[in-house]
Amino acid sequence: MRSQHFLLLLYTVLSECESAKTQNSKRKFPNDFRFGAATAAYQIEGGWNADGKTESIWDHVAHTKPCAIKNCSNGDVAADSYHLYKRDVEIMRELGLDYYRFSLSWPRILPTGFPDKINEAGVQYYNNLIDEMLKYNIEPVVTIYHWDLPQKLQEMGGWTNPYIIDWYTDYARVAFELFGEKVKNWITVNEPEQICYFGYGNNLHAPRLNIKGVADYLCAKNILLAHAKAYHVYDEEYRPNQGGTIFISLSAQYYDYEFKEYKDAAEDANDFTWAIYSHPIFSKYGDFPSSVKERVKAKSIQQGFPRSRLPELTPTEIETIRGSSDYFGLNHYFTLYVYRNESVKGLYPSPSKNDDLEAAIYQKEEWKGGQMNINKIVPSGFYKLLTKIKNDYNNPPVIITENGFATKRGLDDDDRVTYITLYINAMLDAIDDGSDIRSYTVWSMMDSLEWLEGFSERYGLYEVDFESPERTRTPRKSAFVYKQIVRTRELDWHYEPETDVMTIDEGH
Repeated sequence: MRSQHFLLLLYTVLSECESAKTQNSKRKFPNDFRFGAATAAYQIEGGWNADGKTESIWDHVAHTKPCAIKNCSNGDVAADSYHLYKRDVEIMRELGLDYYRFSLSWPRILPTGFPDKINEAGVQYYNNLIDEMLKYNIEPVVTIYHWDLPQKLQEMGGWTNPYIIDWYTDYARVAFELFGEKVKNWITVNEPEQICYFGYGNNLHAPRLNIKGVADYLCAKNILLAHAKAYHVYDEEYRPNQGGTIFISLSAQYYDYEFKEYKDAAEDANDFTWAIYSHPIFSKYGDFPSSVKERVKAKSIQQGFPRSRLPELTPTEIETIRGSSDYFGLNHYFTLYVYRNESVKGLYPSPSKNDDLEAAIYQKEEWKGGQMNINKIVPSGFYKLLTKIKNDYNNPPVIITENGFATKRGLDDDDRVTYITLYINAMLDAIDDGSDIRSYTVWSMMDSLEWLEGFSERYGLYEVDFESPERTRTPRKSAFVYKQIVRTRELDWHYEPETDVMTIDEGH
């Protein structure tokens, strides 16, 4: 398995990584530390209109603009997990996972978007998957919303319509009722930044509204309130009997500075991209970060708006949102350097979030990249991010809900092995320095449709043959390496798989 190439790459990157300060042969994890893998409904399920499921915003984008997704791909079949869920559970058993994170498809469960009609076939699919997992002691971690909004709700404004706070909460309540006796870990929303900025303030994700500096901020307020309302419904009405946990999953890339004069710009970049969601939930006093409120308000007045384009949170709303997450769910992939000088003035469309921030980003040429070029191997940034979360929010319990690396098609993924090894090592450094990190979830268990990038980026521990009717799943080297970490509960720098045949260990 090209061990020499892998070790050379690993040690080359290690020599450049400040965070890899502990490079012993083996590193142990805390006794109660847990490991999982993640996927999302639209990316793997297929069955886009099967058994009563209706159209999501991603179905709509793929079908109305057939080549909006790279190579004219779509999620109509994807990995066909709607039919192959037993093979998926077999993979979980092969890896020895403690838990599996997957998402529910809103239009598969509620075809109208509302609870007036529950699609029994969709419910049965998720019950079948959950039951198959529980049979082998694999815990379900269920994301209620991972980007596949019913298209009908989008036509009524989607996440910019404040009524979606109730629409989403009604949907969440249905999920708690249907699955809450079996599911003990809920994620309300996955990556609000990608939902709001990529989908409403840009055209990088469905619904591709591209209404910059307005729609994305409306979305941000509504999604925080929807999350918080669902949290309180679960906490007050379901937790007493079901006894589970509920939290939000935030995408936080680390914005760093290479030169001291850009320290404030880097701090603002972190505030605008992820603390805009974390600060209202995890900070002592709640609300949006002051830097975001002040910059957006000043820009808005300058542009002729009568008020800030960032809607205010009322005192009641601040209290509703503050503290509404049992864990800090963290999705992390890469690090960026930030600068702010005269060259960035007028660089971005006005109004827009980027113009409000008024900073620019770059990465070092020597940083090793993958198939997703921005996803470069900088584990020191992961350590700094985890430390910042600890320091800013009084060390909340953290669950790494996504972390991974994209490669090309094929079983060759030494770069992914390097990435996962170094990032887990950085996480262990953070744990040693006091960060309360409970679990690690690799993205992803198998190849999937990576949104507008289609099948060109492969994040899976298992390769999926999307050209075969069987959608065959085959383990890559990273699957064997991750299995060894999970099985031994230690990070072994020198581990090299001796086989390419994956088996299920006794007990799984």
